[in-house]
Amino acid sequence: MTLHIDADVKFDSKVLADVAEALEPHTTAMFKNRHGRWMAVVELAHVERTEPGPDEDKAPAVKVRVVGIEVAGDEISGGRLRQLQRDMYERRTSGNTLFESDQQSA
Repeated sequence: MTLHIDADVKFDSKVLADVAEALEPHTTAMFKNRHGRWMAVVELAHVERTEPGPDEDKAPAVKVRVVGIEVAGDEISGGRLRQLQRDMYERRTSGNTLFESDQQSA
């Protein structure tokens, strides 16, 4: 059983060179479209964790950095990623009740 820790999540603002390179083809559209949205596959890495002292009134925090990203370059890829996102959301929020047969066959 995993112990649940109510920690704040923070994003490290450093952009790695390969992440910037993957974003570069999309920067013009991102700059022009203030309300735009882009589907992407993102890899996060742990950067730092902060554990407050016993007398501090702060929540623990974990900082993550984007270390890999690929942005959907067309509607077909974007649609596939959006469907995958919905599937992952359903699995996360269902308490695995929808997927009990998956676990039994594994």
